[in-house]
Amino acid sequence: MSTSKTAQTIRNIAIIAHVDHGKTTLVDAMLRQSGTFRANEAVADRVMDSNDLERERGITILAKNTAVEYGDGKINIVDTPGHADFGGEVERALKMVDGVVLLVDASEGPLPQTRYVLMKALEAGLTPILVVNKIDRPDARPQEVLNEVYDLFIDLDAREDQLDFPVVYTNGKAGTATMDLAKPGTDLGPLFETIVSTIQPAKGDPEGTLQILVTNLDYSDYLGRLGIARVFNGTLRNGDTVNVAKLDGTMQQVKVSKLFSFSGLKRTDIEETTTGDIIAVAGIPGLTIGESLCSLVDPSPLPQINIDEPTIAIQFSVNNSPFAGREGQYVTSRNIRERLDRELLTNVSIRVEDTGSPDTFKVLGRGELQLAVLIEMMRRESFELMVGRPEIVTKRINGELMEPVEYVTIDVPEEFAGTVIQKLGPRKGEMVKMHGAARTRMEFKVPSRGLIGLRSEMLTETRGTIVMNSLFDGYIAYQGEIPQRPSGALISDRTGTTTTYALNGLQDRGVLFMGEGVEVYEGMIVGEHSRDNDLDVNAVREKKLTNMRASSADDALRLVPYKQLTLEQCIEFIAEDELVEVTPKSLRMRKKVLQANRRPRRNQTVDA
Repeated sequence: MSTSKTAQTIRNIAIIAHVDHGKTTLVDAMLRQSGTFRANEAVADRVMDSNDLERERGITILAKNTAVEYGDGKINIVDTPGHADFGGEVERALKMVDGVVLLVDASEGPLPQTRYVLMKALEAGLTPILVVNKIDRPDARPQEVLNEVYDLFIDLDAREDQLDFPVVYTNGKAGTATMDLAKPGTDLGPLFETIVSTIQPAKGDPEGTLQILVTNLDYSDYLGRLGIARVFNGTLRNGDTVNVAKLDGTMQQVKVSKLFSFSGLKRTDIEETTTGDIIAVAGIPGLTIGESLCSLVDPSPLPQINIDEPTIAIQFSVNNSPFAGREGQYVTSRNIRERLDRELLTNVSIRVEDTGSPDTFKVLGRGELQLAVLIEMMRRESFELMVGRPEIVTKRINGELMEPVEYVTIDVPEEFAGTVIQKLGPRKGEMVKMHGAARTRMEFKVPSRGLIGLRSEMLTETRGTIVMNSLFDGYIAYQGEIPQRPSGALISDRTGTTTTYALNGLQDRGVLFMGEGVEVYEGMIVGEHSRDNDLDVNAVREKKLTNMRASSADDALRLVPYKQLTLEQCIEFIAEDELVEVTPKSLRMRKKVLQANRRPRRNQTVDA
């Protein structure tokens, strides 16, 4: 049985930052130095990124919480995503805490997502602590970065008391912190001390009316759904019967079967809650994020969590290609619907709408990356599905059609600045700011649909040197037509297996997406045409052997390396009349209408 801490010794903080500035690595070091792990315990790096996708991509996707013991107190830490696409995770994480540790790279300084997460924290009235991380970098410029952060606070209308924040300089990888750059740190003691002295202890009355807000969900094979929640007021005991204030305004009476507190990465059984603590509660069927646990007598629920509106939608549909059902276990519309319903339970920033077809669902989210991560997760769970081109979510305000706009920050070497400006012109990009010498930083306002397919095009044009970030910036009047992909597609005109001989003849026509020995079907995209029209081609043609033609001559044929697209690149590449077929082992792009003679003849030619 664990003894519960008094409310005065609990501090709740969130670590917020731009993606890749070192949040998760710093939390690793805090866990190690607080004695959370045994001396002989083997612990993976970036232990908070428990999801396979998070480890592979090196980003945090889901907000997670942990707790460290420091002195005679406890610090609950919530590690949040840096991508604006996962803004729903950030917003609900901030409901659990009283202060934030704003982490900024000592070289890169504040970037768009830094602005986003800080804006949310300041709006919530949270106490900030600035941590300038990666001070060991050879190009570190901590003093300039500090000035940039002050400018950002002022730009976001921070209150006087929020501007008076302490500054800690850290090297997350080495696990050191210092308040003075002239005196190198030896451990993270200065950071822990700053948190304890700056962040107010969690407030609340243990004898008051029960108020507990559910901000996250987890699942246990033994206990079922677990609600992760912050105790704002009152005391909840094991076996208590309470009211759950549902999102539709109704009340549901339930009995709590088990309570947990957090210690390190583990859940610890407790008999009763401590005011201000972050807990997990079991035994409540149908519990959802944003609901409150209240007293049976005179219930007073807490305000629900408000999440920014979705800006991008993608159609998910049943795979009906000739190769359907070969690799996946879950292939029906019922399977896909159940999986999307399960996602809605834990992902507050995603919505699902029915369409005119029972086999197609419209999934709305905050950005391409967020939806691509969902598709990739489904793929790994053995689902087969088809997804369409992303489309924007428009709305009517005072009778006028409005579309979402993004604030885009682009960092490129000086010689590519003209290329970037030229590319964003047709996409209705409006430059707001431009500065820098060797590397130029440019800031634009671009309609969200102007960003679809832009990243891969920019990487090609700038030879991979571009750093590009975007942030939702509200709605503007509809900007008219934006040109889509300038090139056509090379489309297989028959089913078979690709051959070296056939592909060698197609290399001059454009860029191939596959090599020899790949099964293709009629209507499947095998490459990008070098011109603006679609071209039906024979990618499975075999060499006719005669006495004069020996098959050994094929050995001399050398194919140019083909371009293998990732899931995001496939989604960005496809046009409105195309789909991406997603299976556990394959990604195939195809036309919606597979037969060439049934497809509209717009800009379509056949390779002789």
